[in-house]
Amino acid sequence: MTTLTLGKAMNEGLRKAMENDSKVLVMGEDVGKLGGVFRITDGLMKDFGEERVIDTPLAESGIIGTAIGLALRGYRPVCEIQFDGFVFPAADQIITQLAKMRMRSLGAVSLPVVVRIPCGGGIGAVEHHSESPEAYFTHTAGLRVVACSNPVDAYSMIQQSIASPDPVIFFEPKRRYWEKAEVDVDSSDWTPLHQAKVVQPGDHVTVLAYGPSVKTCLEAAAAAAEEGRSLEVIDLRSLNPLDLGTVVDSVNRTGRCVVVHEAPVFSGFGAELAARITENCFYRLESPVLRVGGFSTPYPPSRVEDHYLPDLDRILDAVDRTFAW
Repeated sequence: MTTLTLGKAMNEGLRKAMENDSKVLVMGEDVGKLGGVFRITDGLMKDFGEERVIDTPLAESGIIGTAIGLALRGYRPVCEIQFDGFVFPAADQIITQLAKMRMRSLGAVSLPVVVRIPCGGGIGAVEHHSESPEAYFTHTAGLRVVACSNPVDAYSMIQQSIASPDPVIFFEPKRRYWEKAEVDVDSSDWTPLHQAKVVQPGDHVTVLAYGPSVKTCLEAAAAAAEEGRSLEVIDLRSLNPLDLGTVVDSVNRTGRCVVVHEAPVFSGFGAELAARITENCFYRLESPVLRVGGFSTPYPPSRVEDHYLPDLDRILDAVDRTFAW
């Protein structure tokens, strides 16, 4: 076992994938000589050379378009989008080309491209650096969408995503990059990529989260336990495809559910979860599925981002409201 930060676990996972397959390439703005703005690709250019770790121009659409061409020729590109808010210039390539190629070719052509996106707030950044754009991509058929929340999953999930025959949008919680955990870098006994994890068993309320919100929900569960309430926290890990079975089993047992994410609540991914749970657990629900998330405003200046992001108090308030029905 090795103690790694989430960021270092990402680095080690990328390194392992590149060692195992010479067709794996890393490309993006400043990923080479600088090692990435968060140093996720630090040292990879030195070890694998400029032909496999490519510093690209500041042109996100060009990055993804080039990756599509490389994938068509048998490579497995891993593209870094420096910040979540910078992915939108690449949306055309992702949505109209990357996501549709398998269907367009009647299954004859696959595009094993991974698009890494540091996501979420909490780092005091300026505008366009703290977005949560996952719903745009979960709504796009043809894309797999996953989100890691801890070093163990970061190490395994990036390797599993690179091995996938389909394009994967890989969300990384940037404010968790420096948090540490023990990682077995020699093991390949991993949780399947698209399987959710019960990270805190409980009996009274199911709390669903992913990415940066998982730790916040675990903190809320610890606080609720002091008041005699047992929260079951599930890390979804995969947003599309969704491991609905794990979610339904939990909600059928607890009868209550709270969904937490940093993105705005209106039309956020939590709306899909609430609809699916209501449909599948209707006769077992003791209260409506409640959602906790960002507000329907552009992401605010860093000075007030703590008021925007879901915190322990807002999660516990939603838990309290589930018992008021």
